[in-house]
Amino acid sequence: MTAMESLVAFTLAASLLTVTPGLDTALILRTAAVEGPRQALRAALGINVGCLLWGTAVAFGLGAVLQVSEWAYNLVRYCGAAYLCWLGITLLLRPRTTLGSLPAHVQPRTNWFIRGVVGNLLNPKVGFFYVSFLPQFIPQGAALVSWTFGLVAIHVALGVAWSGVLIALTRPLGTLLQRPAVIRWMDRAMGGLFLCFAAKLALGRR
Repeated sequence: MTAMESLVAFTLAASLLTVTPGLDTALILRTAAVEGPRQALRAALGINVGCLLWGTAVAFGLGAVLQVSEWAYNLVRYCGAAYLCWLGITLLLRPRTTLGSLPAHVQPRTNWFIRGVVGNLLNPKVGFFYVSFLPQFIPQGAALVSWTFGLVAIHVALGVAWSGVLIALTRPLGTLLQRPAVIRWMDRAMGGLFLCFAAKLALGRR
């Protein structure tokens, strides 16, 4: 793929990933409904800052290793493909019908920005997902570190924009995104996409 094709493909895939409801969506909707848009915005910014920190770690840490080691590159590639395949099969065969419940320690009057950052940083799945997902959209011969960081920045920008939409339209979107049929459909769509990316990652060449 050319650089432009990579950016367009990643933006489309990341957009679907961003709008697929999960615990982050539940946290933002709950905070907006109960404590108001200002606190919800703080929670959303915290979540996306956590993504940016994970992405920075992946870009500068993993990128340096993968640039010099073919063995490390292949290990990450096959592990990433297996992880995406597992996610895809799980979403296709066992799609959710609810967003899930928020953690018991999430209480009113907390610092929502800090809660969003810490909650994201304590979830290693974010980092591993970036490791397995992002390399497929980096053109051959491109600078691995700068491209990884740039793709993460796009994902974060999409997350901030979607969070703003969620906060602005809390009631109608909250009702829609919590419908079992909508959650099942989006999970299955994301599952199929993950399987395609898993095959591309496993069969592709550096």
